[in-house]
Amino acid sequence: MAEVRTIRAELDDLDTLVPLFDGYRRFYGQKPDPDGARAFLAERFKRGESVIFLGFVDGTAAGFTQLYPSFSSVSMKRLWVLNDLFVDPDARRAGVGRALLARAERWATETQAKGLVLSTAVTNVAAQRLYESCGWIRDDEYFHYHRFL
Repeated sequence: MAEVRTIRAELDDLDTLVPLFDGYRRFYGQKPDPDGARAFLAERFKRGESVIFLGFVDGTAAGFTQLYPSFSSVSMKRLWVLNDLFVDPDARRAGVGRALLARAERWATETQAKGLVLSTAVTNVAAQRLYESCGWIRDDEYFHYHRFL
């Protein structure tokens, strides 16, 4: 098992982050668009709209997770949406995904959040196994809806 470390990504990390972010988008069927990825990520950093952690294996960037802030009205606390988690295929099974999830949990604790939420494709069984092995609970209490415009 390689040594895995995570850092909070900053604007200076765009060159490292863009290939991973573009790989994540391609995983979900999007066409490669590194320029669009760079612009999108730069805007999130500049506006302070997300928190991104990078995972490294033996000094090489191998994955990332991106969290977006939300809130729970019932608990009157912050809630983080773990919107993106991606590990480069060559680095899978090295503990990067698990390390990124652990770092996201520490971030939620550090910011006194209620917790984290995420969703994944029903066909992404590997991710589901990872989440469940890390203590995430599949929601059986609420139906989730969306309406894309």
